[in-house]
Amino acid sequence: MKNLLWYLIAGTKGGETRGKIIDLLKKKPSNANKIAEILKLDYKTVRHHLEVLEKNNVITPINKGGYGAVYFLSEDMKLNYKLFEEIWAQFGKK
Repeated sequence: MKNLLWYLIAGTKGGETRGKIIDLLKKKPSNANKIAEILKLDYKTVRHHLEVLEKNNVITPINKGGYGAVYFLSEDMKLNYKLFEEIWAQFGKK
């Protein structure tokens, strides 16, 4: 998980946005529209990053395919959240 998080957060374009989404979802599970509103990002941008995070088992949606799917941190991510905090402290721009 450590290598994956380094790649997703520090190793790719868009890592800062993904880090902000992870940080936000830790505090409050949300849908894509609310995430876009809170982070002041384009909805399509948020959807892209949510897909990347979901594909890599960092987040889990509830009601996917339905209107207003809500995203939560995956169980794997919850167990490894300290790793994210370490990476985010070094790379993230809070």
